[in-house]
Amino acid sequence: MVRKIVIYKKYFREFYQEQNPRVQEKIEYALDLIRFEQRVPKSFLKFLTGTDGIYEVRVNANNTNVRIFCFFDKGNLVVLVNSMTKKTQKTPIKEIKLAEKLKKEYLKERYG
Repeated sequence: MVRKIVIYKKYFREFYQEQNPRVQEKIEYALDLIRFEQRVPKSFLKFLTGTDGIYEVRVNANNTNVRIFCFFDKGNLVVLVNSMTKKTQKTPIKEIKLAEKLKKEYLKERYG
């Protein structure tokens, strides 16, 4: 395993549970790529420029575009925060701001 993935708070878990089995399967595939591949293609994991270290995991299943926001902690620990179904070309700023807020909370809880 190259990276470990953890979930912070309830946002991702609740979103995942609401998805149909096909979308869940695609999400698991993308997360396995992140866990086990040294180099993850940008089509699956992309840094969001203009953010405070936020990445998006990109999942496309049955015309459903899912975005899972995450960040790295200590290099090889990936922290999943919030997620959404993308309906437009542009990722909503509200979702990015929530990811940045959750990252700050996580870092404060973990490191003081």
